[in-house]
Amino acid sequence: MFLKHVPTGDLVEVIDLPDVINPGSPTIRARAHTGEIIQRPENFLKSELAFPSGEALPLCWSDAHYYEHAAA
Repeated sequence: MFLKHVPTGDLVEVIDLPDVINPGSPTIRARAHTGEIIQRPENFLKSELAFPSGEALPLCWSDAHYYEHAAA
């Protein structure tokens, strides 16, 4: 799965997919795709990631209490 790192505009390849949908994990282990050399995996904040189209990640992937905010 690829996501976009919003501050840089680079695509990142998610390494540990369960972290993406786990609202208890504020970071995602991924590898930046910049240039021709394969980059080392690093942690990216979910708050700085979006889908390649620019659409934000679902709130339920980053906030364990998203349903409480929706009801308010």
